Amino acid sequence: MTRPRIGSLRAQLVILILGALVVAQSVSLWLFADERSLAVRAALGFEAAGRAANVVRLLEEAPPDLSASIVRAANSPLVRFDLAPAPSVNAPDHHHAAYIETRVRALLSDGFSRDIRVNLRETAVPLHPIPNLSPQMDQMHREMMRGRMQAVEMTLSIALTGGQWLNVDTRFERPPLQWPLASFLAFGLTAALILVAAFWFVMTRLTGPLRDVSRAAEDLGRGDAVEPLPVAGPDEVRDLTRAFNRMQERLTRFVADRTRILAAVSHDLRSPLTAMRFNAELVEDEETRESLIASIDEMQVMAEATLNFAEGLVGREASEVVDLPDWLEKLADDKATPFALTGGPRMTVRIRSLALRRAVRNLVENATRYGGGATVGWHRVGNNLVIEITDHGPGIPEVELEEVFAPFHRLEASRSLETGGHGLGLAIARAIVRGHGGDIQLENRAEGGLKASLFFPLSEGAPINDQTKQKEP
Repeated sequence: MTRPRIGSLRAQLVILILGALVVAQSVSLWLFADERSLAVRAALGFEAAGRAANVVRLLEEAPPDLSASIVRAANSPLVRFDLAPAPSVNAPDHHHAAYIETRVRALLSDGFSRDIRVNLRETAVPLHPIPNLSPQMDQMHREMMRGRMQAVEMTLSIALTGGQWLNVDTRFERPPLQWPLASFLAFGLTAALILVAAFWFVMTRLTGPLRDVSRAAEDLGRGDAVEPLPVAGPDEVRDLTRAFNRMQERLTRFVADRTRILAAVSHDLRSPLTAMRFNAELVEDEETRESLIASIDEMQVMAEATLNFAEGLVGREASEVVDLPDWLEKLADDKATPFALTGGPRMTVRIRSLALRRAVRNLVENATRYGGGATVGWHRVGNNLVIEITDHGPGIPEVELEEVFAPFHRLEASRSLETGGHGLGLAIARAIVRGHGGDIQLENRAEGGLKASLFFPLSEGAPINDQTKQKEP
């Protein structure tokens, strides 16, 4: 199984799912920490309010000479009590601290009507030391004390009998953010289950059918026979598969119908041409008879060439994987169309061997006829195989480099079949190469002669190495 590329659907879905899970988990932990902080602060606030209410009761009920001792006994590292003739809070915070005031009044009794002032403010302060901690907790707390953290300071002023005020100062430190192991385990388990389910769905229900459609479209573009694809996957993918199957059926039927018509017309022309030739033989005037026979022979050759062309289009030769250097060597050894073979990379390609042999032979015959000989080489450009056929002839006028691919188009002015052919060689060659998903381009070389370049798209991952195989001309 190939590793998914970062641009593939599988990789992007995995990244999307993991990213969404990480963001969701981070938001959940942040909300959890914030709610936990609020809960702890509220608990500490109620605790401070309760202690303040208890101190007020003691001060109100105990003799005045014990007030200082009560205040000293109530003090702690986090809560400080002080008796003073004036309140520490001059501007009470009725909006954020109303619940503290309500809590103190409820603890003192419903009839307590003296002034209670509360003020809350946030500040960044060093952590206070906490006494009586275990060695492990004390070490952890000391490490936390090295920095500064956000805290909420509360100042509470309660009016006492006799005009004095009990001032209470306390600090609610935000608890440190904790990442419990259970959260990590839950995140990992959730991510694994979701990824397994998503991977199974993507592989079997989405990317699998899509890859089948992609391969079938590539094979259809190369002219290979493609069986109807099985309909599977989500509704959208099933609709795509059905549409592809319908398109393939229509295209195949369209091409087959028209090539059959062309072949039928070419075939049916044989009978009248044979009759015309028989009648031409009866003409007494020798010059007229030879002229008629020559024209009928030309028409006969054109009909046969058209029939061959149609049969080549409608043919369904199975494609095969061949070693390109060996395949070209065998073709070069054919005495009917010899050519010089230059070096190129050793590589394997999938082709329809007989059809491509015909296309290369047509181009080699043209190069031999008009350029005095042919030289064939090949190389790879990106994901394309390029086979080049060059000669040293006069070339072709630039305006006709594309027109020569039209059926029955001939550059030779005499229109002689012996010197100019029937004008279907290049058309057949281009039809075959395009049937492989490629194309043919002609260009005049700067040093003289013509170069025909055959481009073939290579399937991804086609074998290739740096070795070259050469055959001397």
